[in-house]
Amino acid sequence: MPSHLPKSANEVDQLLLNARLREEMEPFRDESVDRMDPYHLTTGAENEFLELMLDWECAPVLPIGDWFSPPLELPPPAQLNDHQIHQQLWYAIHRLYEQGIVLAYTDHLSDSQLYCILVRDILPSAEKKMQRRDGYLFWCFMDPDEDEAIWLQYYANDAQRARWADETGQPIPDRQALPYPRCLPGPPPPA
Repeated sequence: MPSHLPKSANEVDQLLLNARLREEMEPFRDESVDRMDPYHLTTGAENEFLELMLDWECAPVLPIGDWFSPPLELPPPAQLNDHQIHQQLWYAIHRLYEQGIVLAYTDHLSDSQLYCILVRDILPSAEKKMQRRDGYLFWCFMDPDEDEAIWLQYYANDAQRARWADETGQPIPDRQALPYPRCLPGPPPPA
């Protein structure tokens, strides 16, 4: 029997699924589908890729607060005291994590500052809500390129700080302890 023929019912199912996915992807076809080399991917792996692409193309763009049922709405910060802000912040952090949204580099922000950003920037931010999310949506509260001083003071390791000093010729800012250390939920470490 020639080796290019399917060997099992599962392989036939995978080929039929592949044909259906390619047909559904046709209205969205672009170079990413054309670049796929079927000789270097199994049909199952190609189907995974096509399913993710189709999910991305069909995903609605919604404010993050509307990803929840009922929508996640937080009280305005001005209506809350510090204790209430802390409680609402952690409620929101855990609810966001349920939707695969991970917050990163928050330890230089007070609860009040972080809460205000959640209310003002994150919850109203329109993002694609994919039905099938295998990963996480990371919301970083500090960009090493834009927030260089914060990065160097709080987050950069010794090697990164030394490399920065070598590249810029400037003295390394003093390292500071994170003022608001948090143990936020996040993805499991790589195996």
